[in-house]
Parts: sequence; structure tokens; C-alpha cells
Amino acid sequence: MKLKMRNFKAVLLGSDINTYSMARAFYEEYNIKTTVIGKYYTGPSYNSKIIDFYAYEDLDTKKRFLQVLNDYAKQEKDKKLILLGCGDNYVRLIIENKKALAKNYLIPYIDLDLMEKLIKKEEFYKMCDKYNLAYPKTFIYKKEMNNDFKLPFKYPVILKPSNSVDYFAHEFPGQYKVYKIEDESQLLKVIEEIYNAGYTDDLIIQDFIPGDDSYMRVMTCYSNSLGQVKLMSLGHTMLEEHTPHGIGNHAVIINEFNEELSLKIKNFLESIHYVGYSNFDIKYDERDKTYKVFEINIRQGRSNFYVTAGGYNLAKYLVDDLIEGIDNPFTIANNPHLWTMIPLKIAYTYVKNPEYVQEMHKLVKEGKVTNPLFFKKDNHFKRTIRLLKAHFKQFKKFKKYLGGK
Repeated sequence: MKLKMRNFKAVLLGSDINTYSMARAFYEEYNIKTTVIGKYYTGPSYNSKIIDFYAYEDLDTKKRFLQVLNDYAKQEKDKKLILLGCGDNYVRLIIENKKALAKNYLIPYIDLDLMEKLIKKEEFYKMCDKYNLAYPKTFIYKKEMNNDFKLPFKYPVILKPSNSVDYFAHEFPGQYKVYKIEDESQLLKVIEEIYNAGYTDDLIIQDFIPGDDSYMRVMTCYSNSLGQVKLMSLGHTMLEEHTPHGIGNHAVIINEFNEELSLKIKNFLESIHYVGYSNFDIKYDERDKTYKVFEINIRQGRSNFYVTAGGYNLAKYLVDDLIEGIDNPFTIANNPHLWTMIPLKIAYTYVKNPEYVQEMHKLVKEGKVTNPLFFKKDNHFKRTIRLLKAHFKQFKKFKKYLGGK
């Protein structure tokens, strides 16, 4: 019973859509507030009626991080506390400080050694080879190569950092999350800019898989504390963001079912004894009719509410495992639903495939559509006005980066 379960509380680190989506999942399932701790009083979790929000500008430093979390645990000593990172930097801090936090928090994360292998893309691809997960043709660029290298595939190519945490710690003008590179001169120029900014790790250069945003997929999973996969939910991306730092972030998703792909990823996760939430970025390659994995995020993704909105509450799987000790059956989600972060008019305008547009209209007509940030039970005036302003600014953003009227 939901009332029985109020002896626990979730503590989420961050302040963006990821934290709000998970907090909403906890509220919908258990009617409880979630604590969100971030660096600044901003974002969709701020001024929320379903969230207790705290901000500390130096939260991402180890000393302050431990102090804040342990002080909070003392205030809530009568409750079981579940700790979740909603950004890569916070996940790293949690995993690096597991021993110091374990006396106060339930921590659904893998250990440091496995984390290092998974987040460093070249190591992750070695594991993909071992467990038969397809990924794009890849060239590992090392700083000492300078200009003395030759790619084994043609342009255009994709360029991205092997170590995303270190990459975004060294910002520079014109920095992109991921680059689509058209020729050698552009590639050499961008490589120089990245290393001049202070980044020191390797770069990943990959064969560009043809196809627009709708060729992308996202897979969200939950593996219990024994390393058994309990939930897998595939999302078919309709449209992504196209701002420099937001490129690749999902804007519109429709839930999809693919048993073969799901079972391949399940085998991978259980073979490496993974625990907790995981999130895979995937693209369909029509040239050889395969789904190719780009990376794994060792947390739930920012678009995680597409799972909950589709009828498979992510918070419930976590609580059943860590609090209730319930052994849920393995489930591959199969319930079409439209998840959107943008006005529907933008989705109808920029999604290129008319069949997908028709499917979106159908789901909207059936009432199967959700924007995770707009929640009827969370109607704080200041927050709602702020969200509406950001919501309608999306028209300008998409026009700037994708064109059109």
C-alpha cells in the first residue's frame, strides 16, 4: 500500500528535467515529496509543490558534497533514503564516495571500476565487441597523433569526446556536445579547438549513420540489486534538440517495442553484472538493417518520463527492489505513448516522416500524450509562468537551427 511506504524518501542531485521527471514519478506512485539538491535555485524542480529544493553552489566539490548529504541524512534519520544522481558528475561523486555515504543512503549504482570502463567510450566499445552489441565504425583519436592519422571510413563523420565529464569541464566558444564533420579541414580545426581548451583525453571519430532524428532510439532499463534486468523500455525518437549544447537531447519520443534488441541489451547488462538505471543511445542503420549503440549512461536519462508516462513507473521498480524486496518479473514495455518537451505544433512541423506525424496525431487524439514538466497537481504560479516562457521560446530555437517559418 502506498501509505505504508512513506518511511522512505528519494534524494535527487541536479535541477533539470531529469530530477523533475523522477520526482514526478515518485509523487504519482506514492504521493510523497522528493528532495532535490542542486547548485542553483533554478530549473523545473525549483518552486515545485512536489519537491523540497535546496541549492549549494559548491555541491560538486567532494567535501561540500559529503557534508550536505550527511547533514541532510541526520535531519531525516527516521527514513530510508535513496540517493540518485541526475547528471554524470553527480553519479561519479556518488560512486566515488559510496563507502562514506552507504551508512545513510541506499545507493543503486555499480562500482568505480565498472563505471570507468563504461563511461570511457573506447572501453565501452570493447565490451560491445565481447557481448555482440553493434556500434558505429570507430576511430580512436589520441592527442599525440596531431595531424598524423588516416580515417578508415569516409566523410561525413561524427566527432565526440571519449570522456564527457572532462570535456564539459573545459568550455570554449562554439563548443558542441557532438559534431557532425564534413571534411578533413573542419575535423582538424575542431580537434585543435578542443585540446586548446584544456581537454586531455581521447576523442571518438565515427562513421556517420545516415538518417534524420527519427532513426534514433533510446533504451531505458532497470537492473535490480542482484544484477537482474527487470524493466526495459524502448523509445523511438521523433525529434531532437539542435542547439550546440543540447544537440542529441530528445524533444519528442514515441514508445516502441523491439524484443530482439531488448534481449541483446539485457544479455549485455546481466553479463557485466550491472545494477541500477541504465540508458542507451541507439541509431538504426538502414544500410545493414541493424541497431547500433552509441553509448551507455549509467543513470536514467533526462527523457526518462517517457517510460513512466507509458505505464511503467520507474520509481516503483526502484522502490520495489530496494525498500520492499519485491522481485518483479522481467518486462519489456509495450504501450505506445507520446512524450514531448516542445509544443506539438513544432513536432508536427519538423518531424519529416508523415507516418510518424499521423501517429502523433492519433496518440494526441487518444489522450496518450505527456509533457513531464506540466503536471496538474504542481501548479505553482511562478514556476508555471517560467515554464511557459521557456516552452514557447522553443519556436524561436527550432527556427534558428532547423529553419522554416
